[in-house]
Amino acid sequence: MAEAPIADEMPKAYEPGKVEQKWYKFWLEKGYFTPKIDLEKKPFVIIMPPPNVTGELHVGHALTATLEDIMTRWHRMKGDPTLWLPGVDHAGIATQVVVEQMLAKEGLDRHKLGRERTRERIKQWAESRRKIIAEQHQRLGASCDWSRERYTLDKGPSRAVRTAFVRLYEKGLIYRGERIINWCPRCATAISDLEVNHKEITGHLYYVRYPLAENNQQFITVATTRPETILGDTAVAVNPGDKRFKALVGKNVILPAVKRVIPVVADEAVDPDFGTGVVKITPAHDPVDFEVAERQALPLVNILNLDATMNKNAGQYAIRWWGC
Repeated sequence: MAEAPIADEMPKAYEPGKVEQKWYKFWLEKGYFTPKIDLEKKPFVIIMPPPNVTGELHVGHALTATLEDIMTRWHRMKGDPTLWLPGVDHAGIATQVVVEQMLAKEGLDRHKLGRERTRERIKQWAESRRKIIAEQHQRLGASCDWSRERYTLDKGPSRAVRTAFVRLYEKGLIYRGERIINWCPRCATAISDLEVNHKEITGHLYYVRYPLAENNQQFITVATTRPETILGDTAVAVNPGDKRFKALVGKNVILPAVKRVIPVVADEAVDPDFGTGVVKITPAHDPVDFEVAERQALPLVNILNLDATMNKNAGQYAIRWWGC
C-alpha cells in the first residue's frame, strides 16, 4: 500500500520574503487601501509626515509608520472612509548639500554646473530616493493609498502652501520681519538650527574701553567674549538695578575702531556680576542682543557680506577688492 505524501513542513523560522510581498501585492491589486467615499460617514484621514528625500528611512520613520498604520487600519475595519496619504519632502537645503557633495566628487560645483543643470541633478536624486522610500514603506506593510502619493514640489502642494501663506498674510496673522538666522557662506543660504552642528569651546573674556562721547578722556569698560562682533555694536548695556552705572544710562559712548556714537541703555538681560557689569549689544549678530534691541528700539547693523567677509559697515576693516 502506497504511503500518503507528507505535507510541507512549517519553516522553523518566519520567512517574510515568501509571505509579505505576495500579500501586499494582493492588497494593492484589490484596492484595499483606496477609500470608498461615503457622504453619510465621517472620513478618517492621516497625512504622512513626509520623509526627506536625502536618503533612506530610519527606525524613527518605522515607528511613526507603525503608529499611523495602526490607526488607519482600525478606522478602516470600523467601516469609516479611511485615507492614509503618503508623500515625501524635497528637504531644500539638506538635499542640496547631499547633491553638492556628489558633485564635488566629480570635480564640479553648482556654480560650474549652472542653475538649470543643478536643479536637474537634484530632481534626479530626489526621484531615485523617492522610489526607495516608497518601497521601504511598502515592505513595512504601510496601508497607504499609493495612488494619491504626493511630493512637496508637485504643483498641487506648492500652490496650496502659497495660498495658505497669502491668506495668513492678508488676515494679519503673519508678517515679514528681520530675525537672527544661521547663514552658511558656502551654500549662500539660511539653514535651520537642526542643520547646525553646535560646538562648545572655552573662550576668553576681553575688556574694551569705550570713551564717553561728551568727554573722551573718560571711559566705560565693556567685558565681552566676542570681540570679533564689536564693529556691529549699536549700544552698550547695564542692568537697571546696578547703581555703579546709573548716571551713565542715557549718555552716549564712542564705539572703538569705527568711531560710531552709540547709547548706554539699561536692560534686565544684563547680569551685573558678569565681567564688568557692562556688555556690548550687537543685535544683528547675537540672538539675545537682538531681543534687547527690540525692547530698546536699537538699530541693527550687519557687518558681514554674504560670503562672510566684512562689508562697508565695518569701516576701515571692510573688504575692498583690487581696483574698487
